[in-house]
Amino acid sequence: MPRSIDSLDSRSSYDPDDDLDIAQEEWEESLNQLVQVVSLVLFPYLGKWLGRRCSYWAYARYLKFGLGKSFLLGQEPLPSSAM
Repeated sequence: MPRSIDSLDSRSSYDPDDDLDIAQEEWEESLNQLVQVVSLVLFPYLGKWLGRRCSYWAYARYLKFGLGKSFLLGQEPLPSSAM
């Protein structure tokens, strides 16, 4: 049996707030996905790059100064009488 157009209109009422709610949910879901991509892809590569950079710096400093006070505190200044 075909339903009348009036009965369909009375059942379904258009609410613009529903569209805003759906758009807000989609926005939050997209933002959550972006956060997951950053935390699962970008952070590990950034940590790997920073770790290698720091280790290369520390190894070069070790080769130059050895493992002692000068490695941790920097090069000791020359005494003024040596100049």
